[in-house]
Amino acid sequence: MAKKRNAQAKAFALAAAQVADERRCTGIVVLDLRGKSPATDYFVIATGTSDRQMRTVADEICGAAREHDLQRFGRAGYEKGRWILLDFIDVVIHIFDRQYRDYYDLELLWGDAEQLDLKRVKK
Repeated sequence: MAKKRNAQAKAFALAAAQVADERRCTGIVVLDLRGKSPATDYFVIATGTSDRQMRTVADEICGAAREHDLQRFGRAGYEKGRWILLDFIDVVIHIFDRQYRDYYDLELLWGDAEQLDLKRVKK
């Protein structure tokens, strides 16, 4: 059961990265946090170009979650559009504007996490 759940989480993380790529986010990274974080298995991190674009990406990722039979547990920052966080328990999505992305630098904070290969996501 745990392997199926992890495969579902990984597939959704990659699908969310693909949505961000298709909507022209930049700096898209998927971090594998299994065994490193007690809170989640994957982070998807992307940088948006505007608050409007970031909300659109967030909305489309929520639609992709429904297609993967996942329900959103929480959402923060949607109204301000500087750092939108979508919590799907096993996958947490971070959509930043450039300033917040540079300031919080989650990739440095989780520098020992493996980054998933996104070549198959970007077509």
